[in-house]
Parts: sequence; structure tokens; C-alpha cells
Amino acid sequence: MEITEININIRGEEKLKAFVNITFDDVFVVRGLKVIQGNSGLFVCMPSRKMPDGAYKDIAHPIRNEFRQQLEQMILDEYNRLLESESSTET
Repeated sequence: MEITEININIRGEEKLKAFVNITFDDVFVVRGLKVIQGNSGLFVCMPSRKMPDGAYKDIAHPIRNEFRQQLEQMILDEYNRLLESESSTET
């Protein structure tokens, strides 16, 4: 399975930095990932929903840690590329 598209909608909020949609093999999309500014840097949250007890539960997520790391790195690379592109067009 290959990630064929990463679509990022940048937000300028303090913690929420972007919403992300990813497409696999040009045939399957996962919407609602988030780029979050945490205490130790940026990280990617999987799409989730709020449970009746107030906790959040992922509704889609990688099963293997290696794939999670690869996915997060690809998203953060694209996020940083977009930020650089935006800053270069503003000057």
C-alpha cells in the first residue's frame, strides 16, 4: 500500500497546526488527521471521536509502529514544505 496524496489544510492556532487527509493507492482516503504542537514538538493525531465518557478513541490508525512513524514523518515533511512555500511567497 502506498500513500499517493497528502492534503494539508494549515491552521494558525496555538496547538492545532493543520488538518490532514491522506490517500492510499489513489483509491482510499482517510480524513481528519491533525498536526498538533505538543510540549516536545509537532506530532500527528489520528482521526478520533469522542466517547460517551469524554475520552477520545481513534477510528483509524496504523497497527505497526514502523508505519506510524513513516506516516508521521511524511505528513510532517509535507507540512514543513508547505510552511516554507508560504513564507517564501510572502516575501
